[in-house]
Amino acid sequence: MSIQQHPNGVRTRPATTSDQTRVFELVEELTGEKENSQWADIYSSHLRGERGAVIVAENDDGILGIATVSYNLTIRYGGEYCELEELIVDDSARGLNLGRILVQRTIDDAKKRGCLEIGLYLVPSTEGNRGFYEKLGFEVIGTEMRQTL
Repeated sequence: MSIQQHPNGVRTRPATTSDQTRVFELVEELTGEKENSQWADIYSSHLRGERGAVIVAENDDGILGIATVSYNLTIRYGGEYCELEELIVDDSARGLNLGRILVQRTIDDAKKRGCLEIGLYLVPSTEGNRGFYEKLGFEVIGTEMRQTL
């Protein structure tokens, strides 16, 4: 398991089976949706790293944020590219730069996998985050933001 320590006392690492309850709580907070029967199967698949991953940011108080990603196969890249699906930071952890830390960890992991690009979709509910992602090197391309890795 690859744990990265950050100066503010935050650690990032791949999620584990024991993190599932907290991860689902954060997803419910973001989406307003309740856990359904498919979440556990997708989470398990992400833990195996088959087509996705879940990265957690934590400190001694517990999990403060998560990033979930999908790894998609494309002909144009001759392999995988990374899609940032969810970036969630608990309200109690605002100001710790967790969003930036989680996005950078996602980028680092995607590069290690050999991905040539990372992207995310801009939807109306996340349009206000455009500046945040631009500061991290993403560029707007239609309804998406992408970054060459």
